[in-house]
Amino acid sequence: MKTAGFVSELSKLLTASRQTLALAESCTGGTIGQMISSRPGSSAYFLGGVVAYHNHIKRALLGIPNGILKRRGAVSAPVARAMAENIRLRFKADFAASTTGIAGPAGGTAKKPVGLVWIAVADRRGCQARRYVFEGSRSRIRRLAALEAISLLSASVRAQNIPKPRSVCKIKKT
Repeated sequence: MKTAGFVSELSKLLTASRQTLALAESCTGGTIGQMISSRPGSSAYFLGGVVAYHNHIKRALLGIPNGILKRRGAVSAPVARAMAENIRLRFKADFAASTTGIAGPAGGTAKKPVGLVWIAVADRRGCQARRYVFEGSRSRIRRLAALEAISLLSASVRAQNIPKPRSVCKIKKT
């Protein structure tokens, strides 16, 4: 599926359910927000986002505790979860996503290689973070991470909006 297909699906889901979205992006640098806001009508569901590239911004604007940043590093599941949860709460959105990673070409280590990206999605049911290692150029890693975040958001919206069964028919015995 091409970029437009991923964004179109998310757009339809959020529009139909009248729910909203906020983003906290680090390694994707606003790529997800650009993809979503390029679609006409996105202001009906896209509240906005924060590009929190530096740890100071993660602390100041997203409320990420300094202890988590020092113990686990910016590229970690706890930071990705806190980014998504906090942006959702601050923007009063139904859904939120965050990305934090190492897009390269430098900055990787044996434990945290170039291409490592944590993507988190938060909704009223909670927050989950997933680990990915994408390969390729810096722009390819950022694009793949953005597309995966959009895909995870779509799955989260679908899961939350599964229609409940209507009443069960009772059959009278005759």
